[in-house]
Amino acid sequence: MSVLESTESAGFGRFGLDEALMRGIDAAGFETPWPIQFEAIPAGLDGRDVLGLAQTGTGKTAAFALPLLERLLEVRGKGPRALVLAPTRELATQIADEIRMLSKFTPLRVATVYGGVSMRSQVNAMRQRPEIVVGCPGRVLDLLQQGVLRLGQIDALVLDEADHMFDMGFLKDVRRILAALPARRQNLLFSATMPKEIRRLADELLMDPQVVELADATPAATIDHALYSVAEGRKRDLLEHVLTRGDCDSAIVFMRTKHRARRLADQLSKAGHRAVGLQGNMSQGQRDRAMSGFRSRRYDILVATDIAARGIDVSGVSHVINFDVPNTPEAYTHRIGRTGRAEREGVACTFVTGSDRGWVLATERMIGASIPRRRVEGFESDASEEPERRRSQRGNAIPARVGAQRQSRRRHSSGRRRGRRRAG
Repeated sequence: MSVLESTESAGFGRFGLDEALMRGIDAAGFETPWPIQFEAIPAGLDGRDVLGLAQTGTGKTAAFALPLLERLLEVRGKGPRALVLAPTRELATQIADEIRMLSKFTPLRVATVYGGVSMRSQVNAMRQRPEIVVGCPGRVLDLLQQGVLRLGQIDALVLDEADHMFDMGFLKDVRRILAALPARRQNLLFSATMPKEIRRLADELLMDPQVVELADATPAATIDHALYSVAEGRKRDLLEHVLTRGDCDSAIVFMRTKHRARRLADQLSKAGHRAVGLQGNMSQGQRDRAMSGFRSRRYDILVATDIAARGIDVSGVSHVINFDVPNTPEAYTHRIGRTGRAEREGVACTFVTGSDRGWVLATERMIGASIPRRRVEGFESDASEEPERRRSQRGNAIPARVGAQRQSRRRHSSGRRRGRRRAG
């Protein structure tokens, strides 16, 4: 059986793609198309605008990349002809790598541009007139303003993780880039959530789009997720317990701040774990080495801030551990979605203290279900009672405002007494 015939029998043959792309699909190990690919690829091939509402890890990249590649092969021209915008350097790199993998048997070229590194190599890449440019809005705008990146021939635009771009403050840059693009083009917008700002952008950008709606706040069925009540001071010990269980092959540990992520990665390394940190204060080279080491299993544990919460596809992550709860309920699904990907099973553990009670309630409202509670013997902490204890303690204490007023009056009165003694 030929490569083409084997891929057709697996399902991708129904799309009528170029044989070179079919070879790339087979080499990538893709078999049956995922739901978002079933719906988005035909619309993309027809030249329609697409609005994809789906969580990360659902096959979005191939859903927009294959129609773009097919179009570029059918009608050749000078590049760049397709622009893909992504919110983070890691996601941009991942998208570009997957497009290169799918197009490896074609003459099409892909360039990646993002900040935090020298522009020199990216300027040189633009001189090669790549057909596809994948980049972060800030660096794309920089290259555009310098006249290095020319967008006059762009006939297809992809905005991936649009809601995350808004969260990171890129919406203004995106609109400036849109203003530099030709009016006649195909637009594809993908987002896991649809806040009003992104809905407004979609309404402005897309014309009669094919809507592919797979987004669901509920965590994937392949993820066994639960809350673990623990005192703040025992989190490190509970983490050690989870990491040393036999079922934990690799883990991403999420922290609230860069400092906490760096410190915990150092602590785990000194304790004998193969751990590495990933946070925003690292240089691009350090971040690339951290991700490369985690993907290649040189490291078993990645300690990260939310910079790694979206769009990072690392196969075989068995556990996600929320050492600190996310800043927002919406980030919960994105974080734990780093495991249980590609229909594999995964485990997500979230450590909660009494101060996290409000976050728990808000997150359960968002996903429309109660999150299971689990206890580990020796680490039990009834988080639900801690706020009550604090309120009880505050009830017996002097309110802070009243206490401050009393202290101020005492200082003022003491000052008057000292003044009278000096005057006498």
